[in-house]
Amino acid sequence: MLLALLQANSEVLDPEANCAAVDAAAREAAAAGADVLVTPELFPVGYAPMPVRAKLDPALLPVLHQKLADIARNNGIGLVYSLPRVTPEGDWQISATLVDADGTVLLEYGKVHLFGSDERAAFAPAGERPAVVDFKGIPTSMVICYDVEFPEAVRAAAAGGAELLLVPTALAHGFDDVPQVLLRARALESQLAIAYANHSGIEDGCRFLGGSVIAGPDGRLLAAAGEGPHLLFAEVDRESVRRERAAVPYLDERRPDVYRTWEA
Repeated sequence: MLLALLQANSEVLDPEANCAAVDAAAREAAAAGADVLVTPELFPVGYAPMPVRAKLDPALLPVLHQKLADIARNNGIGLVYSLPRVTPEGDWQISATLVDADGTVLLEYGKVHLFGSDERAAFAPAGERPAVVDFKGIPTSMVICYDVEFPEAVRAAAAGGAELLLVPTALAHGFDDVPQVLLRARALESQLAIAYANHSGIEDGCRFLGGSVIAGPDGRLLAAAGEGPHLLFAEVDRESVRRERAAVPYLDERRPDVYRTWEA
């Protein structure tokens, strides 16, 4: 499977411009033969938790979901995008959605670990376990940004059968060790491929790191971006996951019964 990651600067509260950027990237990625395009956290509305919460009309969210599904269908490519969502109880959460090349929703996920005071003031944490779906023959799951920094979240996806983890993110400048060290460790310890798509530039006063990466199940970087806008590509396959899990069976040799006694 050929993965494409969009690393770009989004315009805060300008969904039309941001969706146009996603459309252009989807067109380019599809022309290169990519099966899916992964975009950054909250990219269609811009990463600015407090302004988004205060000014975004929730009635616009179904329109944006449809627009993004149309982008996937019109370009014939799978798409991962991230938007706010409003629960039946009225809580705002950060979500991610995977649609296939027909624009059909395959997977949805709500962010469990919120980062920083602005996120915690604007949004409520979700609680669902990362689900796993078959995407182009590869068991695939999603988490969002800060979630991937917790081994429990990634291991839950892997224990559920995931061999590919798609991660929209919004990582600020100065946290270089997250994509370069921590994310590679997550890929290695759970023996799955991870695609991590970040913003670039400045949005609402936050300077983003860029540094989007795709890591293989052995922890090696398959592709990495610098700080500026970039469309990143890498090929992943199930055989690499199977080789790593056969060589060192971390998942099979876990002892959750023992771990539970430690926490107790």
